[in-house]
Amino acid sequence: MGAIYFHIPFCKRLCGYCDFVRSVKSRFMPQTVEAMHRELEQQVGFLKDRKIRTIYFGGGTPSLLHPSEIERFIEHCRALFDCSETEEITVEVNPDDITESYAEAIAATSVNRVSMGVQSFDDSCLQFMGRRHSAEGAKRAIERLRRAGIGNISIDIIFGVNGFGGKSLEHTLQQAVATGAEHISAYHLTIEPQTRFGRLLANGQLQQVSEQTSEQEFLAVHQTLTAAGYEHYEVSNFARKGYRSRHNSSYWTGAEYLGIGPGAHSFNGATRRWCEQDVEQYIKCVEYGSETLTAQDALNEYIMVSLRRVEGIDLQHIAKMWGEESAKQLLSRAERFIACNWLVQEEGRLAVPAEKFLISDTIIGELFA
Repeated sequence: MGAIYFHIPFCKRLCGYCDFVRSVKSRFMPQTVEAMHRELEQQVGFLKDRKIRTIYFGGGTPSLLHPSEIERFIEHCRALFDCSETEEITVEVNPDDITESYAEAIAATSVNRVSMGVQSFDDSCLQFMGRRHSAEGAKRAIERLRRAGIGNISIDIIFGVNGFGGKSLEHTLQQAVATGAEHISAYHLTIEPQTRFGRLLANGQLQQVSEQTSEQEFLAVHQTLTAAGYEHYEVSNFARKGYRSRHNSSYWTGAEYLGIGPGAHSFNGATRRWCEQDVEQYIKCVEYGSETLTAQDALNEYIMVSLRRVEGIDLQHIAKMWGEESAKQLLSRAERFIACNWLVQEEGRLAVPAEKFLISDTIIGELFA
């Protein structure tokens, strides 16, 4: 089964750390929405499997769209694809967009999961990152969604922010757990050159946290959330039992997905494709870049996404898809990591222990074919 992703690129304000495809030119939103509907119709044949397991609205800020527009996209998917077994429909929201009326309206749609970009429950940290909401505003937004009947809420938090570790991070984690969110995504701050934070870093006005601090904060996140009953099932993701993100799991397990909208990516098992990023150009004509994965590319990608998950690598799957010799070579490259307990080998699988997920990128690079 496949997945569909709608990228809503518009934001009221650009956060200092964000390098996603986004735009503050909200005057183009109606035209972009219509262009996305056209693209959906034109690309209906991209997925080999027309059964859709999940639908996801990301951004940008999808909550700038009225819930009726969200529902129109969902109905369009149902008209073009087999959505009879769709399990999860997620919309990302910003806390300050969630009024009582918005919460009630989104609950009246087919959406059954809401992902909220909280990032921190420390107001000073929120101001530093350029967020529009306060800590109390985020709590009120979650309460409104609950009262409206949304029973599956995910919240995002960010750690590794210089000056906001220690007590600040501890407070954020405690408040995140206290919300009762079914899912928590905890991302380490990454500073990209083209962002405001990137420019501040280049000018010496901002410092990144040290590797030691990163490790300490990652362990604090892991220990606090697992102690609270969350499963650490992917590098940055924690879930109550039964509440893993089904949509994101599609990316991590090699499922097909169709991305619609400026900057959206798609994958059909063989070809990876990405869409024109400029909103004004997208409205005029949708253009794509693409690449076809070689057998080695596909193997390396499987290694990468698998080692970010608690289940790890299935050695039998590698032998079946890429040959016994590939599985043997992988085990040979993995020996030194197994010896120092950075990798665990059991029941035909190789996995990074969850508490060591922070170093998974180092291991992954060494295991590539």
